[in-house]
Amino acid sequence: MTEKAHVPGPRRDMAMHNDWWASGWEHVLPRQGFPLTMLIGTASQPGFTGSLDDLVHEIFDGHWDMIGGDLDGALTFSWPDDEWDYEAAPEGPEANEASRWEKFGAMLTAVGFPVPTTVRDLSELYLTWGLAGREETPDGTRWSMPATLPLPGDLLPLDPELTERLDSIRWTMRTGPLLDTLVNHLIEDLGEPAETLTSLDRLAAATSQDVDDVRLALAELVKSGDARIQRGQEPADAERLEAHRRFRLVMHWEHFHANRIQVGRGD
Repeated sequence: MTEKAHVPGPRRDMAMHNDWWASGWEHVLPRQGFPLTMLIGTASQPGFTGSLDDLVHEIFDGHWDMIGGDLDGALTFSWPDDEWDYEAAPEGPEANEASRWEKFGAMLTAVGFPVPTTVRDLSELYLTWGLAGREETPDGTRWSMPATLPLPGDLLPLDPELTERLDSIRWTMRTGPLLDTLVNHLIEDLGEPAETLTSLDRLAAATSQDVDDVRLALAELVKSGDARIQRGQEPADAERLEAHRRFRLVMHWEHFHANRIQVGRGD
């Protein structure tokens, strides 16, 4: 459920929930949502009992800059020391912060949730929303998080623009690794062929992926303009290809390299 991120401390490492980025909450909550999720994820590890305040004292000696000091630190949408990009947001940091709070507050009050002002308030909303669980046991307070986080849109009335952005982020995170695997096969194993006669099941076997995952990756290649799929002289729809049917995968490598960032990974 969690992946480790080392933070200097006397006793334990921090743990971040794997589903945080895909869920989209970082685009909805004040900036302290990220460190709060990390704090609760760490508290949910075996071997810890106690309050979140106890954990802040244990690891950070009571003061953690990322949450604004302690759990009673004020929530904000922007980092105080960030250099402001006036081209991207010419209204300035104060007006932007006020606008974010107005939208966030309206979203919560529309469905009857209190608007949090501190990290502690936000932690209570986590419990209400099911992002976290807290149980009193004979050994003390135990924290937990679900394997899959509830989505913001399941709990809050997101505007259409934000809904579209979060859907796009989740889709990219779903298809990105599949596409990388397919492209690596085409580049590293096949040497960037201009054209390949193949099938879904052949590509699946060559990349150790599921046929449906290869289908998704091919659809993304075509959608982005990096490739086209043909059967005979006619274009074919990647989403309708049968697993065993042969097709020609025609790659537009010049377009691909001009529009994608390639990250090399050495052994």
